[in-house]
Amino acid sequence: MNAMSQMPEPDYAASAIESSKSWIDIDYVGDGVTGHRLDILLPKNGNAPFPIIICVYGSAWFSNNLKGTTFTTGLGQRLLKEGFAVVSINYRSSFDAKFPAQIQDVKAAIRFIRANASKFSLNNHFIGITGWSSGGHLSALAGTTNTTKKDTINGMNVDIEGSLGKFTNESSQVNAVVDWFGPTDFLIMDQCGSSFKHDEARSPESSLIGGPIQSNKDKVALANPISYVNKNNPPFLIFHGDKDPLVPHCESEKLYEKLQLNGTKSELVIVPGGGHGPGVMIDKYYDKMISFFKTEMQKTGK
Repeated sequence: MNAMSQMPEPDYAASAIESSKSWIDIDYVGDGVTGHRLDILLPKNGNAPFPIIICVYGSAWFSNNLKGTTFTTGLGQRLLKEGFAVVSINYRSSFDAKFPAQIQDVKAAIRFIRANASKFSLNNHFIGITGWSSGGHLSALAGTTNTTKKDTINGMNVDIEGSLGKFTNESSQVNAVVDWFGPTDFLIMDQCGSSFKHDEARSPESSLIGGPIQSNKDKVALANPISYVNKNNPPFLIFHGDKDPLVPHCESEKLYEKLQLNGTKSELVIVPGGGHGPGVMIDKYYDKMISFFKTEMQKTGK
């Protein structure tokens, strides 16, 4: 018997996408770049205009075209089922451009959605964001830089907001963040117990900033969501498995500690036995994500 015959039958029913209307491959910048495309899917349940959740995939920042994985994880289906519009975005990879290009793409996507909400039956009074792994990093960074357009850290300037697309006058702020095991402080990942060598020159983190992380500590600080935490940050819900072999859970603990220190409403869920996705991105924690987003949505009064 070969290995293929031993594989379990896929659960096609569980992965089906139930949407009332969808738009695929919208160019949110207008430059024809693959990394600047997004999909919008509206739920069957609820009444328009629909609250918005921006979904940011994980790829170690190596892919510019994985927006479809929002639905291979089951996360997108749950959001749709609960009446949220799902906006799944691409962003440029570290092969395409170095940081801060990736967060500038996320900000441009949010501005596009806010400016064009009425065209897609979207309620731009509530925009949540969620992402996993490198997408968790970008989601967390979108939250901690909610009121930061440019900054200077250790003498280095960074343009977080960027000027991509036609809607630069729109706000890129989000109302709530759900971060699934996103990296934060790259410099401590190896010492925290990762099975993967993040300090190496070709690691995902080194590739993102354009050099070995331990030799470019100021650049690392610019990419660290913790660097921007302030009292104006939106509420955070963070999930991380305590057996994650790639992104050690100290990364989420450090972010949570800083959020708490600054008085930001935040919760950290450490999942016993949870890995880098397995055991973490499951219905039990999707339920908690939905409850969190609904609670924060009610605060907008829209």
